[in-house]
Amino acid sequence: MSQTQNGQAEKVVPATEVVVKAKRRQYTSEYKLKLLKEIDLCQGNGDVGAILRREGIYSSMLSNWKSRRENGSLQGLSAQKRGPKIEPLADELACVQRENARLREHLRRAELIIEVQKKVSELLGLPVEPSQMEPRP
Repeated sequence: MSQTQNGQAEKVVPATEVVVKAKRRQYTSEYKLKLLKEIDLCQGNGDVGAILRREGIYSSMLSNWKSRRENGSLQGLSAQKRGPKIEPLADELACVQRENARLREHLRRAELIIEVQKKVSELLGLPVEPSQMEPRP
């Protein structure tokens, strides 16, 4: 706090700092392969650690990249999509199942109405032809 001309204390408000949200770093498969080749050429103690510090990556990332390189090719080193994996037919299956459930409920209601109509016609003594009251396929 500082004093003003009339002797009153004035509050000093710090400048507001807006922190930028961190963004996940992504590496191209070419970069990963180049770095793996460079690390494969290292022979001395501490060389790999120096490269990791220089590039700002972790040893766990390096081991993941090595295992992907052994299992596949450039596709294995490309960025992995995050989140749940969705099968292409799963959406269609869910839609068909919802439609099936809706139609079953509709059929159940229709059969209930037909049963009520049969009972009402019996109570009123109206003749009912079996073909009129059967549910349609």
